[in-house]
Amino acid sequence: MAKNILIVGGGLSGTIVANGLCRQLSKELRDGKVGITLLGTSDQHLYQPGLLYVPFGRIREAELFRDQRKVLDRRVNFFIDPARNIDVDAGQVTTQSGKMHRYDYLVIATGSRIMPQTIPGMAEAAHWFYDLDGARKMRDALSAFEGGKIVVNVNAPHKCPVAPLEITFMLYDYLKGRGLWEKSEITYTYPIGRLHALEPVALWAKPEFDKIGVKYETFFNCKEVDPAARTISSEEGVSLPFDMLITIPPHQGAEVIGDSNLGKGGWVPTNPKTLHREGSTNVFVVGDTTNIPISKAGSTAHFEADTVIDNLVSLVQEDRWARDYDGKVFCFVETGMNSGTYVWFNYTTPPNPGPPSQMIHWFKLAYNRLYWLSARGLL
Repeated sequence: MAKNILIVGGGLSGTIVANGLCRQLSKELRDGKVGITLLGTSDQHLYQPGLLYVPFGRIREAELFRDQRKVLDRRVNFFIDPARNIDVDAGQVTTQSGKMHRYDYLVIATGSRIMPQTIPGMAEAAHWFYDLDGARKMRDALSAFEGGKIVVNVNAPHKCPVAPLEITFMLYDYLKGRGLWEKSEITYTYPIGRLHALEPVALWAKPEFDKIGVKYETFFNCKEVDPAARTISSEEGVSLPFDMLITIPPHQGAEVIGDSNLGKGGWVPTNPKTLHREGSTNVFVVGDTTNIPISKAGSTAHFEADTVIDNLVSLVQEDRWARDYDGKVFCFVETGMNSGTYVWFNYTTPPNPGPPSQMIHWFKLAYNRLYWLSARGLL
């Protein structure tokens, strides 16, 4: 009887898993011993990291999208039919259309979503770049901006943990380029007592902010935004005025995770080494969906997906485990419009950001172009 591998979620990690399995299980697919199905939410695949460049006019919107069917291997059974319920006890997933998919192995890759509406006033007064509509509105607001106070507000949890630093550095360069820096001020807020969750990154960022004159307010957990008064207030009792508010909105996991009682906030309890859903041996979790306390980033999704591919192939072909995930993460960090650095780390090695350079910025731009090879599992 054929082994059914079901992937729920068509973002980066789900797409890489599907494509990687097709390449490594080509004989089993040809012989009808394996079937691979992916349940997605859209016929378009979005390159999410590219949204960072939209507010500054540094990328064309058309570059952000590809047809999902063309990104996927033709042997993947692809359905635009989001999961409505995931029943890990019965080994089945029910979709919005009412169709039921049974599985032998399940990969949950449902991602995360922004939730600015959970903070009073934020959706009405703030700008963000975590979806295309928000990035477009932020682009229009920046074009009309003539100087004043900008607050960059960071909420937790959120995906792409270096993005708040990137947008701040890029804003500085943008304002300098338009001759507005002398009439402007940037204040960066962070919910804990440093500028980033990873202490080495925070220690690197502080002198970089000091050098360019970016102010910061730590221990700032946003309580509410007053659109009329144009102020943002924290649970700690601090209120900051703004002429423009840019937020990193709080995130939650996909609604289906909570509806299926698989994890609080949409995050699935996940073994950090095996990437199994806690309590399951045939259910894997990848990308933003996990509750593993490491970066919710594209590279994390990629390295986790590679691990899941190796293990599923080994289980199908040899009935054995291949390897554990070591927590590897690699992130480019834009430090302005023309410079960048990077961080890499794993469960045992902390990050150590190096000096920014134009060369690393070029590497980042090159990777933007190579993303589609990554999604296809070729990189």
